[in-house]
Amino acid sequence: MARDYPLDRIRDIGIIAHIDAGKTTVSERVLFYTGVSHKIGEVHEGEAVMDWMEQERERGITITSAATTCFWRPTYLPEAHKNKDHEYRINIIDTPGHVDFTVEVERSLRVLDGGVVIFDGVAGVEPQSETVWRQADKYKVPRMCFINKLDRIGASFERSFNSIIDRLTPNAVAVQLPIGLEGDFAGVIDLLRMKAFRFEGDHGDKIITEEIPADLKADADKYRHILIEKIVETDDALTEQYLDGKEISFDNLQKALRAATIGYKIIPVFCGSALKNKGVQLMLDGVVDYLPSPIDRPPVTGKDPNTDADITRETSDEVPFSALAFKLQTDPFVGQLTYFRVYSGVIEAGSYIYNATKDQKERVGRILRMHANHREEVKEMHAGEIGAIVGLKSTTTGDTLSDPEHPIILERIVFPEPVVDLKIEPKTKVDQERMGFALKRLSEEDPTFRITSNGETGETIISGMGELHLEILVDRMKREFKVEANVGKPQVAYKETIRKKAEAEGKYIKQSGGRGQYGHVRLRVEPNETGKGFEFINEIKGGTIPQEFIPAVQKGIREALDRGVVAGFPIVDVKVALYDGSYHDVDSNEAAFKIAGSMGFQEAARRADPVLLEPIMKVEVIVPADFMGEVTGDINSKRGRIERMEDRLNLKVIEAKVPLSEMFGYVTNLRSRTEGRGSYTMEFSSYEEVPKNVAADIVAGKK
Repeated sequence: MARDYPLDRIRDIGIIAHIDAGKTTVSERVLFYTGVSHKIGEVHEGEAVMDWMEQERERGITITSAATTCFWRPTYLPEAHKNKDHEYRINIIDTPGHVDFTVEVERSLRVLDGGVVIFDGVAGVEPQSETVWRQADKYKVPRMCFINKLDRIGASFERSFNSIIDRLTPNAVAVQLPIGLEGDFAGVIDLLRMKAFRFEGDHGDKIITEEIPADLKADADKYRHILIEKIVETDDALTEQYLDGKEISFDNLQKALRAATIGYKIIPVFCGSALKNKGVQLMLDGVVDYLPSPIDRPPVTGKDPNTDADITRETSDEVPFSALAFKLQTDPFVGQLTYFRVYSGVIEAGSYIYNATKDQKERVGRILRMHANHREEVKEMHAGEIGAIVGLKSTTTGDTLSDPEHPIILERIVFPEPVVDLKIEPKTKVDQERMGFALKRLSEEDPTFRITSNGETGETIISGMGELHLEILVDRMKREFKVEANVGKPQVAYKETIRKKAEAEGKYIKQSGGRGQYGHVRLRVEPNETGKGFEFINEIKGGTIPQEFIPAVQKGIREALDRGVVAGFPIVDVKVALYDGSYHDVDSNEAAFKIAGSMGFQEAARRADPVLLEPIMKVEVIVPADFMGEVTGDINSKRGRIERMEDRLNLKVIEAKVPLSEMFGYVTNLRSRTEGRGSYTMEFSSYEEVPKNVAADIVAGKK
């Protein structure tokens, strides 16, 4: 079956931003203007289509990324061209803005071709804005900006725009200006066309084109001059024309701006107010005009699982199938959904595909095109499309799906480590049976959600990205899986590491009559680079230890990593070399070498100056100026480091790095110190060594 839309008329985009910048409100307007929904759902009324989970509607925030497909015919097309031949298919993923759900942004950006970054017109760049921007940089995602909420009191396009340039990228350039601000916000000026646009009708669906108001002409000329200079800098032929004083045509400027956006040389900045139905249609025009189609992005690269050779796959239906599974979701009606992005080839319902990551064949049951939590069944999907499969048994987030005859493994998605732990226990025997199943399902869906068992106490400990993250998961367990559980207080997920090189031996000998146990290893440990995790090096030459026992030694070391030597927390960022040892012809076996490896590592780690690590959070506190001194003093008392302070309207913004252990219950503390007028946001920054006096208290608390 032929594809419905050619590749150059497909856009795979994500809507990303700090919490409360208006992502979901923008998405709802997009669905309305593209005809997917016939009623605008408002977040504050709990009716947003893209926020379909009960927890999202109750809290008014996005928790899980929702995918949808819509179709758009640019507003500037003549009526005669407003048909399917000039229509674009836009696959949109609306992502969460809360830092606890950063995994949803990470995995969405991994499979998207472009992004629309939404900013609050009052606040400008906020902490999570920087986080999602860095995530988009990591995956080299071309993007455009939309400064939203320009109807709010205190809104400033110029201040928000300058915050993007100062804190995110000097490549941002305005392609629109607002007409009026706050209660007077009436429309936008297009700086390429040099026309003004107003939005009339109940839903802003009547777009009126007019001349630029006289009082804004000078500003428009100034910003247009900057825009044209930025564009011509990216194209040698246009630079020549510009320097010769020749007029550059609109088509050439637009074409060059598209190429520069796709090449990360320019970030176009649009503006509007989604809530007041102004500017969203022109932003959609920008999506099709400037963001890349699948064929504008470089071909995907991966490894051949058999030879480890590099492979490149063109974005085409004619080459072998390859796709990345980027999200799992449990659907109450159809079971487990596996969201995937097709990079090359075609996938058909009922066919067999190969999970190259797991080395297993999988049968494709049904293929669905998603509209938030509504589904449209299709027979096949082509290169450049995003959909969901029902029926995959072994596939998890980050796995590569490919043609069985032409396997490829694409780059996996790397997820951050959880920073908050919570003890959980079932209330009844029935809950105990259900809880194991529920936790397994939830951890399959969310790679930042971990489950561990304490071997000594038998307790189940769940770990996540924050208090809200774990609260939502426990709530989902209760509602979706009918599990009642008792939960403890949130605890910091401390880690351990080592600071110097050390050597030790592990010797396990057990004689119990008849065949005994014998394992003997010599290990060298040293610190690894931060974030590199555990690295095992086999230096055994000759037959001091038979090769078949080496994996058992490594397994023993891995198990020992989970129970540290300072206070029993997991050990991270270490290199372990196995350089010598011995074995017994009869008594040696895998179990003995596993125990020897574990014993040897524990002893070596004790000699290697082990230290405790704690999660440090990046905190932004916004308070009235009167409370500045008290709040900064409080941050200092929490072992915090204040990094910068700035003014935002009549408020003070304090940015600091503070240990997570000091931040539990901070919202109540801040409100009491600021008469309820202070607010803050917090996100994970890094792990750092715990001061010795604090570490002593933590160790004492663990005993």
